[in-house]
Amino acid sequence: MNKIAIVQREAIRNNIESSVAVMLTALYDAASQDAKIVVFGESWLCGYPAWIDYCPGVAQWDNPVVKEAWAEIYQNAISLEDPFMAEIKKTVKELELTLIFGANEKIKSGKGNSSLYNSIITIDSQGEIANHHRKLMPTFNEKLIHALGDGAGLQVVETEYGRLGSLICWEHWMPLTRQAMHDQAEDFHFALWPHVIDRHLLASRHYAFEGRCYVVAVGQKLRTKNMPASLEIPKQLQEQEFVLKGGSCLIGPDGSLLTQQDFSEDIIYIDIPPASELIKERMSLAVSGHYQREDVFEFKVSKKRLV
Repeated sequence: MNKIAIVQREAIRNNIESSVAVMLTALYDAASQDAKIVVFGESWLCGYPAWIDYCPGVAQWDNPVVKEAWAEIYQNAISLEDPFMAEIKKTVKELELTLIFGANEKIKSGKGNSSLYNSIITIDSQGEIANHHRKLMPTFNEKLIHALGDGAGLQVVETEYGRLGSLICWEHWMPLTRQAMHDQAEDFHFALWPHVIDRHLLASRHYAFEGRCYVVAVGQKLRTKNMPASLEIPKQLQEQEFVLKGGSCLIGPDGSLLTQQDFSEDIIYIDIPPASELIKERMSLAVSGHYQREDVFEFKVSKKRLV
């Protein structure tokens, strides 16, 4: 049976060459296990900057250590024109996969250069970028790292398995962002998180229930020892092996867990459930259909790409 592969193998923090190598190996491994859709978590390439949540002095103005940590992310971010991106697209086409991955993205020249974006890139089985979404609003202290995204990537991707959509982290608590995706009749939604802790699981289950779709909650792993060595690591955190702990799972359209959370550092395989089963749950709730009052509410989405 065809499968979804959730990759919880740790990226090589701020080393794009090595992280792409980890990704390509995972793609080949997943394809050998009959995976057709492969997904990586938020900013997986090349590492979610978890240190912003733990290390003292992160928001201190002109802190040279923090500026250096940010510069490392920027130097190892990917751009759409990057040779590494071409290599990823080539491999996806060769293996006939659909790939969804989170990345720290940069624009090398022109408008928008010198900023970082928290992005999801979806590559189809022909090796083409089918969707490119930039996180609309960086969450809390992520604003020190990432610039604002736009609505251009609020799109679903048509595949033979169903209509695929994706959002990043706290976008799942933005009601109008959810509605923009629900209006496109997602069958499978990929919720990209740093890791799937309780509140992230709550948001993922709510999204599945509200949208009457399958949700793949995607986490990742990060060892404490792989945090930036130049930053102060609190003692309590030093006692933990992992900062980010994975926790990926599949959620049904009634909000129930179809698989238990998985905290392993490997590839998690899930059989692709039939999209045809979703219509049964939409009888009772359809937020873009009989549960939408267009005579009361007006809703407009700008899908203009800003940069």
